[in-house]
Amino acid sequence: MLIGYARVSTEDQDTALQRDALTESGCERIFEETASGARADREQLRAAIDFAREGDSLVVWKLDRLARALTQLIQTVEDLERRGVGFRSLTESIDTTTAGGRLVFHIFGALAEFERAIIRERTRAGLLAARNRGRMGGRRPSLSERDMGAARALLASPDLSFGDVAKRLGVSKGTLYRYFPGGRGSLPT
Repeated sequence: MLIGYARVSTEDQDTALQRDALTESGCERIFEETASGARADREQLRAAIDFAREGDSLVVWKLDRLARALTQLIQTVEDLERRGVGFRSLTESIDTTTAGGRLVFHIFGALAEFERAIIRERTRAGLLAARNRGRMGGRRPSLSERDMGAARALLASPDLSFGDVAKRLGVSKGTLYRYFPGGRGSLPT
């Protein structure tokens, strides 16, 4: 049996392209989820692997849908092999149930890891160059010092809930709690 696994990283992405390719390749069951590929504890990946029986194959649209790091990729495929389950990647035309497929899998995995390492190096070099020119990366703070003063004043009023204060400032309650982790208890008395 062919078992499909489709993954996207963010809620605004869609698995439709992957799902269509997996269905077309003959997958009888497809597990889908939204989760970072760097996370090892992906619920639907675990469910797909647990569902697979000896002689089955786990199928993904592309290698990076299964894992982001080479070690994680190889570990997952080795776990599948120990259980007698094959692995297929449609985009890279890899099928570990064949000797040639196993060879290609290891080569593609090494190339993917190499590409990610180069991207990381370029990103670090770019951030360092920007920092040396006085620019700092990252998001702007959600609340300015002025907003913080307004938040303190609003939070001092027992008539306003934390949610009310967040709404007035145009931020989420989570953002407000990030700035005031102790809630009202973090305000000076």
